[in-house]
Amino acid sequence: MVRATLNYLRPGGPPNRRFVAPGAEMNTGIYDPYEVEVTDARPIRPTLASHGFALLDHATAVADFTDAAEVDRLYYAEADALIRGVTGASLTIPFGWMLRSNGATGVGRQPPAADVHVDLTPDRAERIARVFLAREGLAERRPSRFLITSLWRAYSPPPQDCPLALCAGDSVGEDEGVPNVMIHVDALPDAETAIARRPDDGQYPAASVFAFNPAHRWHYFPDMTRDEVVLLTFYDSARGPNWRVPHTAFVDPAVQGAPPRESIELRSIAYWFDDIAEETIA
Repeated sequence: MVRATLNYLRPGGPPNRRFVAPGAEMNTGIYDPYEVEVTDARPIRPTLASHGFALLDHATAVADFTDAAEVDRLYYAEADALIRGVTGASLTIPFGWMLRSNGATGVGRQPPAADVHVDLTPDRAERIARVFLAREGLAERRPSRFLITSLWRAYSPPPQDCPLALCAGDSVGEDEGVPNVMIHVDALPDAETAIARRPDDGQYPAASVFAFNPAHRWHYFPDMTRDEVVLLTFYDSARGPNWRVPHTAFVDPAVQGAPPRESIELRSIAYWFDDIAEETIA
């Protein structure tokens, strides 16, 4: 267990927007630091059912994660096989990956996301699930359940100076979280432009960001190796106790002089269909 500082949204601030430019990000919301306990999850062995996240052993054939062509060629298929095997879903659709670095950033790499968030709001999650089914030619099908996840891997050697903190889903209230609209730009705007009125906010993707709640239970996996991944829940349409997992990067005070953390995250949707045999979709 470590005591670490996490950044929570201050309620009642300006409009919540995240502007993303190559190698840089800016939030308009105001965030306050809170010191919390972050517990080593390895002895607990959490699962998607028990916590909303899990640590999995997973070797990869990708030799260089900074080679986009290699990642596209190999990693989507690897993720698809892993997630389908873990969840037992009828269909999985990996749909995007991103590199993050606590050191050198720039085109192709973003800094760690250092606020308590879930990458999708519930309404955006429902919308995305329908969009991807339509792209697969299954627009008329109604899944009995779908699950949107992120597969997170640190490919720099342990220890990680800036690991991922994960909040147990069942410690988060149903009514928690407000939208933080994400807008991709070529260059970050000035402060006044960033908070100006925008009638089109609802058309953009949005994350959920969270105010401090002392009931939140935080965990992490220290010293992750390249052959380990964290699978974490962004949205589970079954809406069980762990239907989403707030998370954030944090500076580990116990780690000194480690190389900057380099990581890749890949998003995926898993679907279950009661009326379609698995082999007809595979």
